[in-house]
Amino acid sequence: MKVLILGATGFIGLPIAQGFVRNGHEVYGSTRQQAKAASLAAEEILPLVGDAWKSKAAEMDVIIDCASAGPGATEYLEIAAAASRERGENYKITYIYASGTWVHGNYENRNYGLADERSPPKTPAELTAWRPAVERTILSHPDVNGVVIRPALLYGKTMSLLEPMFKAAMTGNLEWYGTPRGRYSLIHGDDLADLFVRVGEAGAICKGLTFDGANSQSESVEDILTTLARVAGLKDYSYRKPATAFEVAMCTSGISRPSLARSLFGWVPKKIGLVDGMHIYYTTYVASQNKQDL
Repeated sequence: MKVLILGATGFIGLPIAQGFVRNGHEVYGSTRQQAKAASLAAEEILPLVGDAWKSKAAEMDVIIDCASAGPGATEYLEIAAAASRERGENYKITYIYASGTWVHGNYENRNYGLADERSPPKTPAELTAWRPAVERTILSHPDVNGVVIRPALLYGKTMSLLEPMFKAAMTGNLEWYGTPRGRYSLIHGDDLADLFVRVGEAGAICKGLTFDGANSQSESVEDILTTLARVAGLKDYSYRKPATAFEVAMCTSGISRPSLARSLFGWVPKKIGLVDGMHIYYTTYVASQNKQDL
């Protein structure tokens, strides 16, 4: 297949692009910066800088959107839909949108059980309150095979949204926003990439479906911080009140139990969990920061 990853240099887009490359597909990656094109090419990902991807869209079998954000997140969808129509009435591009499990809202505020892809979004984090409407538009679009995948918080490598926590540990002052008793739904970037590859390869049979990309068990924020402090050689950590919409969202307690991808494709996350593998993940994060300083 020909696969296009929008936002291919990001913490979600890059492992997904690498996953498709490993599975033998011809992979294109969009980036807004010419300086990052060489790093994509070094990964056997064909770089498309700026708006160059728009002229290539009609050639693609799968377009994965890891770049759209905000209420206007359907702009790229309409470009993909136009490209799909250009291919002819008997062909539809598979368009996969990377959303997020924050649409399930805060588990601590819910009066019902575990969330999965069959659960309608309820009281999403304010930062992502626009996402359910975007998801519905993508899933119901008549001109593409629209699919939604909701990644949980990524860990591994440069740590994505958890990066500030690891950076704080490196500085010797591990302070985190929130209060005790929180829980995180998590997924390693490599396991998430495997999910995207399986869904992308399935193509049309996934039209209209939503998948949660999360480990089957959540992890305690207390356990994460305690273990990180120990591995980093710190005596303790502390909490502070969240000061921004992002920090409030990061205080969301997520407990997701995805089952659809397991039922359809046999998808099961394989990576060791964040707490159990903290000695690996912290060492990797520190090495990635030292590499950037060279």
